[in-house]
Amino acid sequence: MAETDSQRKRVDMTTGAIPPKLLHLAWPLVLGNLLQTFYNLADMFWVGRVSSESVAAVSLMFPLSWMFVSTAMGITAATIALVSQYVGADDDRMADKVVGQTILLTLAVSSVLAAVGLYFRRPLLTLIGARDQVFVEALAYIEVIFLALPLTFLFFAFRSSLQGAGDTKTAMWLVFISAGINVVLDPFFILGWGPFPEMGTRGAAVATFIARAFATVAGIYILLDGRFGVRLRLEDLTPNVAILKQLVDIGYPSTIDGWARSFASVAMAGFVARFGANPTAAYGIGVRLMSVTWAVSGAVGNATATGVGQNLGAKTPDRAAAVARTATAGTMVLIAAVAAVLIAFPAQAMRIFVADPDVIAEGVVFLRIMAPFWALFAGVMVIQGAFRGAGNTREAMVLSFLSRWIFRVPVALVLAFAWTVTVPIVGLEIGGLEWGIEGIWWAYSFGMVASFVVAVGWFRLGTWTEGVIGDEQETADGMDGPRDRSSSGDAS
Repeated sequence: MAETDSQRKRVDMTTGAIPPKLLHLAWPLVLGNLLQTFYNLADMFWVGRVSSESVAAVSLMFPLSWMFVSTAMGITAATIALVSQYVGADDDRMADKVVGQTILLTLAVSSVLAAVGLYFRRPLLTLIGARDQVFVEALAYIEVIFLALPLTFLFFAFRSSLQGAGDTKTAMWLVFISAGINVVLDPFFILGWGPFPEMGTRGAAVATFIARAFATVAGIYILLDGRFGVRLRLEDLTPNVAILKQLVDIGYPSTIDGWARSFASVAMAGFVARFGANPTAAYGIGVRLMSVTWAVSGAVGNATATGVGQNLGAKTPDRAAAVARTATAGTMVLIAAVAAVLIAFPAQAMRIFVADPDVIAEGVVFLRIMAPFWALFAGVMVIQGAFRGAGNTREAMVLSFLSRWIFRVPVALVLAFAWTVTVPIVGLEIGGLEWGIEGIWWAYSFGMVASFVVAVGWFRLGTWTEGVIGDEQETADGMDGPRDRSSSGDAS
């Protein structure tokens, strides 16, 4: 059989040496995540040229924005699992059907969220604490962001469809288009460069809307073209209840996972803020340093999801496990090397961002306590990616809950603060150890170690190696006769 265009643009993880293929899959995702991080920093940089209220308004929107992004990521985690497994099973036609149903579902969910958000935008901002000028700036920003929500969801749908098929380079270019246009447009709309009026925070949102619109057009063209791993067919936009149910069943744990991470981040930031400006500033810089390692680990985790999904679809679970082990070990070695540099030169790393010696001193303690354990948490993120590729998103969700809401937040309360509680009946008094801000840092470290131990133990059980495209495939397919890879590469 002649090789199709769609096959040529894929990375087939079911054969050949694993490390080079993993690298081929992962590097575009790493670059895409770093581009997204750069875009977020650029957005805040230009908004910061307007006023502190504008910065506060956009910062206040982060937890809310992350909830929407988490919802989109939940749906698309299911897409990656299903598309990669159907591709591994040599069933391109079903992979294409999943893409069509993903687009239907993302449009429906995002449209509902946008309508509800716009209707309740004022009480919603009041609820999260926006006041006075910050309220005005936040309202101007969020009104446009809600309108852009369907475009944002479609952007995630296109990217995950391509990624699941093993075409991470085209997915990276979608991120590049969106982030690049946004960065270029920001100063024109925010500050009023050239013929454009100065719109402040609304300008940042308008730039995001335009960037997402361009990326959506590009994504539609790529998927209709059909030479980039999967194809969007108009007939596949007819609702298929079986596939939609699969997307929801597999996707909702990832959505809950994202919400839990967002709320945990807010809780930990609140704990740190109680110790004053210097620890808070050091925490902000430290988290940004950690976010680079998270961007790498998360990208490798996504590549692992694709590799695991393809191999489970091809009925080679031992190779799926080998993919996960290789990705985990490689990522941990890389992150350990980065952490070692920061541990050796912590003050120099902090001085890149701030000159205040008190903040630098706090940051040095932060890095020396936490950086030695970053590699362990990177390993957890990759193992979570393996679980998601298998469609076992509940396991990934439970790991996130354990690492944050069992091993981190309660431990921080015990280690950092002074408090006493008397246990009823037995009359036993228990309380916090009052280690101060270092208790927060040690809580993070404990959470990384404990969650790694649980993740490795769970991985070794092997309960995740069954995949999710078994008996229900025929129901969702609705077709008889043999399936052919070439069906996604033919002319429409």
